Amino acid sequence: MRCQPYSTRQVYIWLKNKQSCLLCDESTDALFAICAGCETDLPWLRDHCERCALPMPMSGLTCGQCRRQPPLFSEVVVPWRYDFPIDSLITRFKHEGKWPMGRLLAELLGEALQHRFAEGLPRPDCLLPVPLASKRLRKRGYNQAEMLARWLGKQLDLLSDDRLLLRVLDTASQQGLDAKARQINLRKAFALAVGAQIKGRHVAVVDDVLTTGATVDAVTRLLIEAGARRVDVYCLARTPKPQD
Repeated sequence: MRCQPYSTRQVYIWLKNKQSCLLCDESTDALFAICAGCETDLPWLRDHCERCALPMPMSGLTCGQCRRQPPLFSEVVVPWRYDFPIDSLITRFKHEGKWPMGRLLAELLGEALQHRFAEGLPRPDCLLPVPLASKRLRKRGYNQAEMLARWLGKQLDLLSDDRLLLRVLDTASQQGLDAKARQINLRKAFALAVGAQIKGRHVAVVDDVLTTGATVDAVTRLLIEAGARRVDVYCLARTPKPQD
């Protein structure tokens, strides 16, 4: 008795499966779980600093901080401002375990990266998620940056390595700290795994939100000192300056 369907027969047409938009709950036949209207209304990051992606009043500018002290990373790719509803989606993914929302954001970020690659942005050799402090990882049960990197790697056919970067100090939460306090908080917080091969490689650091840049600065410095040829940053959202 044959229990399996014939391999030549079409069992299910995934691309014709209607799904619900995760924002408005309306039915949509879009590729991702978001309708065209909601996707258009997302707080897309248009004009920003050419180095750190800080929101700016017009394109083609470099912010004062990057002029005074240029960051070590080469480029930041980030689709959105940290504003509604992106802030809510990230919070629910990050703190409430709403993984479908994180998966949706990763897919849209992956689509944005595919466009950038087509325009000439160099493809990295691998994706490196920012590691989570062990105490926070035990409490939360997952690392949102690691999940984003894994989803992006599959979509973009890139290696995602979550064992190369280590969080060796269980520092206090970065939320609520200013830029200087964040830098102090992250001193010697990261390390490379024993035998990590970094020299000459182009790597992209993956995180959820870029605020002051202290975390990615610390990670980038570590990678550059280990011989990385280029370090880019991929994240979901960019916050404005606190006074803005």
